[in-house]
Amino acid sequence: MFRIPTVTKNLLIINLLAFVATLVFQMRGIDLADIGGLHFFMASNFHFYQLVTYLFLHASFMHILSNMFGLWMFGCVIENVWGPKKFLFYYITCGIGAGLLQEIAQFGSFYMTIAEQVPATTLGTVMEYGTHYASALNAWTTIGASGAVYAVILAFGMTFPNERLFIIPFPFPIKAKWFVMGYVAIEFFSALASSGDGVAHTAHLGGMLFGYLMIRYWNKHPNATYNRSRGEQFFENLKRNFDQRHQGGQRHYNPDMHAERGGSKEDDREYNARKRQNQEEIDAILDKIRKSGYDSLTKEEKKKLFDASNQR
Repeated sequence: MFRIPTVTKNLLIINLLAFVATLVFQMRGIDLADIGGLHFFMASNFHFYQLVTYLFLHASFMHILSNMFGLWMFGCVIENVWGPKKFLFYYITCGIGAGLLQEIAQFGSFYMTIAEQVPATTLGTVMEYGTHYASALNAWTTIGASGAVYAVILAFGMTFPNERLFIIPFPFPIKAKWFVMGYVAIEFFSALASSGDGVAHTAHLGGMLFGYLMIRYWNKHPNATYNRSRGEQFFENLKRNFDQRHQGGQRHYNPDMHAERGGSKEDDREYNARKRQNQEEIDAILDKIRKSGYDSLTKEEKKKLFDASNQR
């Protein structure tokens, strides 16, 4: 039975509970979206904690359904590969990054609005208008986990670029890297269009941007915090078990029995040479997985890795 990893499961539960709580409190005249939603930083109801709380609030059933489906579909895989701590750090950080980019986009929109009405607009002028219209600016509120979820989708595409996905309505599989690039293109052009559809396209791009920068940083700094993934640990443990098995064989080597079989020092050299060759082949396979993903292995390489994992 498929098991949902801890962090992904808890994120799903928290989002669902927050959605139910939003509906219940709404019937009592309390708007949780206004309290926990991310307001424009010049609005009177803005608070810094909203950079986190907005991630767990959703406007409608379809809104939360689409986000939670994406989190479940891709989050389970990434958490199993990275481990819970790294995955949670990535998810929350990208969510905050998405909110920050949305704030910048809203400030740009507000600046352009003032500049159209006031000649020679300066930053000071914009700040004065922001203070004057602080209450009206409360209408600029962002909610939803989309920014963080899009970052998780990006992580999947960068971790398993050649993994094939079946996406409705396409009748053929699409590689994950093209799927992610398609998402980026759609969000980018939607943000430029400024269609007023009520969707925070800039936040989506912000989450993916922060995710991309974070993954690139981790790849360039292998010893950075949270960079040691569970996937790498698995393959390194596999290699360690492979090595220990052969080292164990050496520890139980009996020179008297070897002499009775007519062995020689040449046999030992041949054994050590084979052992080194096997280690080099395993190392090459592990490096290939780290660079291009498991799907890039040939059938022979997968078989060799599988055989090595069973030699315990």
